[in-house]
Amino acid sequence: MKTFLLILAAPFLGVTAAMAHEGMVTPLFAADIPEMPGKEIVLISVDYEAGDETPTHRHDAHAVVYVLEGAVIMQVEGQEPQTVTTGETFSEKPDDIHLVSRNASDTDPAKFLVFLLKDKDNSIVAPSN
Repeated sequence: MKTFLLILAAPFLGVTAAMAHEGMVTPLFAADIPEMPGKEIVLISVDYEAGDETPTHRHDAHAVVYVLEGAVIMQVEGQEPQTVTTGETFSEKPDDIHLVSRNASDTDPAKFLVFLLKDKDNSIVAPSN
């Protein structure tokens, strides 16, 4: 019976395995900046399992990425993709379109922090258009 169920489920398992996940975002800190009215600093962590990636987006903020574990591939529009490994950083400007953000590994997880300086009323992620 188990073999029969596995045969029935096989096509669906393949589809599920082929679909990329977007990772897990955890808010860690947010604070107003008194010397810069209307601005705040936000800190989030992003955990990517093997193969995870985030769709094209932008932050409408100054962003600095710091990789805590593993390696990620990052690319903003107009630049070449770059692999950022543990202890390295990557930055984005408010008008950058973030084309690629993905785990560089198909077998190991990756984790990174994102520090954002943004308008208080703006969300962390903005549409890319």
